[in-house]
Amino acid sequence: MWRRALLLVLVNAAVFVVLAEAAALGLHYWGSGRLFYTAEPRYEPIPETERGELTGDALHPYFGPTHRPGVRPETNNFGFGSAIAFPFQRANDRQFLVGIFGGSVARYFCDQGMPRLAQTLARDPRYTRREIVPLCFSHEGYKQPQQLLVLAYFLSIGQELDLAINIDGFNEVALGAYNHDRQRDISMPSPIHLDPLINLIDRSTMTPVMVESLASIERDKRRLNTLVARLNRARLASVHFVLERLYLSTRRRYEAEVARFATLPSNPAASSLVLVTPAVKPREGHTLYEDIAAGWAEASVLMHQMLAARGVPYVHVLQPNQYFTRRAFTGQEARVAINDATPFKPPVQAGYPALLRAASALQNKEQFLDATTVFDGEAAPVYQDDCCHYTQRGNDLLADFIGRRILAMAP
Repeated sequence: MWRRALLLVLVNAAVFVVLAEAAALGLHYWGSGRLFYTAEPRYEPIPETERGELTGDALHPYFGPTHRPGVRPETNNFGFGSAIAFPFQRANDRQFLVGIFGGSVARYFCDQGMPRLAQTLARDPRYTRREIVPLCFSHEGYKQPQQLLVLAYFLSIGQELDLAINIDGFNEVALGAYNHDRQRDISMPSPIHLDPLINLIDRSTMTPVMVESLASIERDKRRLNTLVARLNRARLASVHFVLERLYLSTRRRYEAEVARFATLPSNPAASSLVLVTPAVKPREGHTLYEDIAAGWAEASVLMHQMLAARGVPYVHVLQPNQYFTRRAFTGQEARVAINDATPFKPPVQAGYPALLRAASALQNKEQFLDATTVFDGEAAPVYQDDCCHYTQRGNDLLADFIGRRILAMAP
């Protein structure tokens, strides 16, 4: 009897394993379009956690938060997301150097939009024989005057450019409002990116709640790396499926805690080594966004003037955003792109009109492009999250829009 019972258990277990493997294979193929057994490992560990470090970021004395050089293969000697070291020296006169400035939207445009823009330019006789070389001076969280400071610094150490493109607007209103809420001047760098670094540098600013949050983040980072190693070693689709669910769940918890940590108030530290300028004047109501817009416009004009003195064309692009648009979202895209609870929605809705009012004075001072309506007639999904970032289709549309303006500019 016990042998028959054992045999029955083994047979049922084998059937379950086969069915589970078949189901996992089908789900993997449906999601990726590839057979699991031929797919390459696609999960990467968090590099700083592998090295036993708390963060892969650093505090640059001129630019503010940046990445630690070499923390990822695409991070260059200044911590920007580029495989090219700066300052880049052109190898020959055919090379056409395009600097991309801005925050994370501009950073992603470097990778996803510049190939399309290069193709557009290459169809024009003026650029047919030129090698378009994108130089990514953009970074997550950057807002004016950081773009201005980055440009000034690299021009001062000999960086040549043939064209500069600045894609911004969202960070200025969203992160400028964050600074205002924390009694800091709106011109200061993003507190979401700056404060965690200040807390690591100056422990006196850490509260017990922040210490607990940081510990939770570190535990999840280690778990993520452990799961990545197991995922990349998995040889059965069913095992991979279970591990992937655990990874995604841990990833969501980790990202939520990182977002919470960024909003936790720090202890006041008047003697801190890192000086963050408080508000230089009181700003309430519409005055806040009018001042943000005025600073945004003035910094851009200064970028134009520095480049014009060197004969370098400058294109300034006000980036599209889902919280300031007439676009009709499908249900699927809306679930990804629209979040009424996000803290970014109110400042975008209040701040973008102020940016456009300030931009009316930019038309005669620089090449300004209002890209806020670029996605309005597109049926395919163009937003990939509920913040501000675009899908490949969104980046292609933005590249086409910028390319048309560049080609229309006087040679």
